[in-house]
Amino acid sequence: MALINDASKACVLALSPSASQAALFSGNTTVNLTGCSVMSDSIASDAIKTQGSAVLKADCLITVGGMVLNNPATTVCKSNMTHALPAADPFSSLAKPTAGNPCKSVNGNKTSQTLQPGTYCSGMDLKGNVTLQPGVYVVQGGMKVNANAVVAGSGVTIFMAGSNTVSMNGNAKVTLSAPTSGTYSGVLFYGDRTGTTAQSTFNGTAASLLTGAIYFPRQQVNYLGNFSGNGGCTQVVAAPSSGPAVRPSSRTAPASG
Repeated sequence: MALINDASKACVLALSPSASQAALFSGNTTVNLTGCSVMSDSIASDAIKTQGSAVLKADCLITVGGMVLNNPATTVCKSNMTHALPAADPFSSLAKPTAGNPCKSVNGNKTSQTLQPGTYCSGMDLKGNVTLQPGVYVVQGGMKVNANAVVAGSGVTIFMAGSNTVSMNGNAKVTLSAPTSGTYSGVLFYGDRTGTTAQSTFNGTAASLLTGAIYFPRQQVNYLGNFSGNGGCTQVVAAPSSGPAVRPSSRTAPASG
């Protein structure tokens, strides 16, 4: 049996203890994971699965249950590991941001705007050119990045309250990075632990960069398009009660270090 003491070594980590296809790589996806592994805590026989024309490269594939590789994965470890001990949630002790007053809002009529940290009580519907100033954004509604939007920000943590989800259009350019210090250091997106099972979708152009952890302990994460992390620093951690926890598909090419 193998024990991963440091879950940060997994850039794709499916936390569900029993979901089938907890980490699913499908379609025409090409996933290159540099310096890290794919880990599934599920006991299912297909806890990690590749299908279709999916191409997967990683340091190693590790699962508590089994794996079904319809397309062989390229790894650098001596052999992939099944029946391993589960990896701990690396963000289990992360504090939940507190909503504040007054509520902030996005001006949907502007073609260019700068947003400040705070609580967005009606969600965030982003169009045109949007800059996010550093800080914590508490989103009490859906977050939608529309087609052709250009969204940028550094030192940003976005907390999706309740069961609210993220939806990014494939024609949007999104360049966001997490803080490098403080309580939410390294965490770019944080999904509420009290939410019900839902799905968030991250899509974008080849120029899009999401640098930091995408952490949704109660949601499935669909990681699509051409996203990567600046300098190889993207981590996806998710865990719905059923179904795939992490589902890269289409043209995905995340990298993590």
